[in-house]
Amino acid sequence: MGIALSVIVFLLMLTLIWGIIIYNDLVQLKHNVSQAWSNIEVLLRQRHDELPKLVETARQYMHYERDTLERVMAARAAVNSAQQRGDIGALGGAEQNLRLGLGNLFAVAEAYPELKANETFQHLQQRITGLENTIADRREFYNAAVNTNNIRIEQFPDVMIAQLFGFRAVRLLEFDRQVTKDVDMKTLFG
Repeated sequence: MGIALSVIVFLLMLTLIWGIIIYNDLVQLKHNVSQAWSNIEVLLRQRHDELPKLVETARQYMHYERDTLERVMAARAAVNSAQQRGDIGALGGAEQNLRLGLGNLFAVAEAYPELKANETFQHLQQRITGLENTIADRREFYNAAVNTNNIRIEQFPDVMIAQLFGFRAVRLLEFDRQVTKDVDMKTLFG
């Protein structure tokens, strides 16, 4: 009876240790997702702060392009709103609209040699383009962390611990399908 009890206690201890290890791994994955999202938020805030400067600089030269400038600012507001709500789905669409608006702004700026030559505009354009590239890189890290998290909480035996402690799947940051479409140059320069 003593040996049987010892074996049962040993197996229970082994099961407890196994559960603790899985729980700790899931906690780490959850925090990796949070950290990756925080990195994106920092970049979004930086870009959010730079865009009004770019638009104001462009506004001084582009008197007839108010529509383009207003679309960029409306898209900026939509990104900020989705970010503050933590709505990953809405953020993807808003980001796509902002990227299209910036593309239009930069394309229209080509028609204004004085604006293109403006050092402030050039600096802001380079800064925002750099932030866009970094956001794209961080989005990859975020989606990788989300994917790892989502796989682990669905795999056996981790799914048992995940369900027991309420670990949930996280949504990927995806952009609109228009990102993969060819750009219609006529609309950019029309």
